[in-house]
Amino acid sequence: MTAVTRSAPDRLLAVLAAFDHGHTALSLSGISRRAGLSLTTTHRLVGALTSWGALERDADGTYHVGLRLWELAALAPRGLALRQVALPYLEDLYEATHENVQLAVRDGAEVVYIEWLSGRSAVGVHIRVGARWPLHATGVGLALLAHETAGFQQDYCAGPLASFTPYTVTDPAGLRRSLAEVRRTGAAVSRRQVTDDALSVAAPVRGASGQVVAAVSVVVPEADAQVPVLVPAVRLAARGISRALGWQPGPDDGTGGAA
Repeated sequence: MTAVTRSAPDRLLAVLAAFDHGHTALSLSGISRRAGLSLTTTHRLVGALTSWGALERDADGTYHVGLRLWELAALAPRGLALRQVALPYLEDLYEATHENVQLAVRDGAEVVYIEWLSGRSAVGVHIRVGARWPLHATGVGLALLAHETAGFQQDYCAGPLASFTPYTVTDPAGLRRSLAEVRRTGAAVSRRQVTDDALSVAAPVRGASGQVVAAVSVVVPEADAQVPVLVPAVRLAARGISRALGWQPGPDDGTGGAA
């Protein structure tokens, strides 16, 4: 069987994709191995990326992601710009709860966390800026998934639903009921889905057109979570961010289903 030839852009992207949260510093051979490229090809591509500033090289020959990529990523409307608009409202939510506060967007079937304020004595979470989790397993993911198209939801529910604790919802019918409840109340409550000691309350953030573009959440210890208190606080933060993004609520947007 003839091997499939990878295009130049594919090889270049493979070099960049070699870096992730578990591999933030790599040698040339490490990049070559993780990218599935020959050492000669890797050396040439890494040299070009380093010259441009996408990668940076330490004195010992170790490579890291360069600031040029950060500068480019900052132009993404769902990245730094959204974080800057949302930050005052995230800080208000943090001051009201002193718990973990998060902001996330959807990327395919996953949520990507673009901001995280860590509580001083909050429950531990497996979250950091740039982290990804399946939509169904997190509060922000449920808030985002609940406002996707019916076709997207159907495809997602029909796919494999990863389990992280005995409480993770992996039943498609149960997930659909959860999504309907999110739409009804305007908030998602995710109990012990990723860790068995945490509860997340999330609400959708809308852009100027009214479309849900992000979700904000607070994560607290499940044992003493006061959900009736947290829901309005999180919804208020989501509404503030939505207004700052240009959303104008209608006359019927003051109760369940609003941001």
